Amino acid sequence: MRSLLSLLLVLSSFSGPAWASPVPQPLDVHWDPGAEDCAARAHAPQEVFRYDQRTFILREDLCSTWEAPFVYLLVGDKQALLIDTGDVADPKLMPLADTVTGLLPGDKQAKLPLIVVHSHTHLDHRAGDPQFQGLANVHVLPAQLAEVRAYFGLSRWPEGMAQVDLGGRVVDVLPAPGHNPAHVVYYDRGTGLLFSGDFLMAARLLVDDIVSYRASARRIADFVRDRPVSYVLGGHVEEDSKGRLYAWQASHHPDEHALQLGKPQVLALPAALDAFNGFRAEQDGFVIINSMHELEAMAAAAALVLAALGYGIYRVVGYRRRKLVNRLVGPGDHD
Repeated sequence: MRSLLSLLLVLSSFSGPAWASPVPQPLDVHWDPGAEDCAARAHAPQEVFRYDQRTFILREDLCSTWEAPFVYLLVGDKQALLIDTGDVADPKLMPLADTVTGLLPGDKQAKLPLIVVHSHTHLDHRAGDPQFQGLANVHVLPAQLAEVRAYFGLSRWPEGMAQVDLGGRVVDVLPAPGHNPAHVVYYDRGTGLLFSGDFLMAARLLVDDIVSYRASARRIADFVRDRPVSYVLGGHVEEDSKGRLYAWQASHHPDEHALQLGKPQVLALPAALDAFNGFRAEQDGFVIINSMHELEAMAAAAALVLAALGYGIYRVVGYRRRKLVNRLVGPGDHD
């Protein structure tokens, strides 16, 4: 028996990591779809969905900001983590800090310490930062790359990873530049939730640096390959349930796509980015856009149209001038 136990221990030492399999909680939530005319009726500025006792999903309403970003609050035993602060700075219009602190355990004088982090530096994910600055037991980490690297100890950025221990809850921090140089993806080990920001979502995937995006997609895919992923939760939703994009800056999202994506989309993203044509492509269910390249192509096309139009005007004016000269002096007399 002792020999058998020893053999089992030896064999187990060669096995891969044993990841606990979290049980995904129901995520059947229907967010306010906004409206074509937001002034026609009042809309609550934000909605809160309790995923479980210690995980909250907040969304800023489409009639408060067409960006309608998602914000995530993860509560541990010793501290809490807030991912992003949304697109509206004014607490009178968007009382984000009051809502978040109200969700934290403890009374007003002794709330659980809170760390505010970001998925990336774009303003629609950090405009609410001033609401948290100066609050007791709250640390706001600037979204810029230098501060993110220093705080998490990511000296080999974008290689490597870091962890945040919230007390009974560990969150992995994964560099993922490509959409933005300072983009970060967070993985909550306890729930299996992958918080992907604008890196991966049911929306336009906007490329800033395609080489970095491809490398990040491969790293994130490798990371999740042998780990449980309950859901992938992004920064926005810009598609309907059939995968069709809403108009840019639309404040009305009827029949909206679910917030959550899954592990298959994470694993499929590298191939889709590898096949990206550099401008705009729909590949394997992803809509991938390089806005700068699109603008450059549009500008080039506009320049060609203007050049062709100018040449056409030149030809027409020249033709009419020759006809006029012929009529006045007769053919051949003006040579």
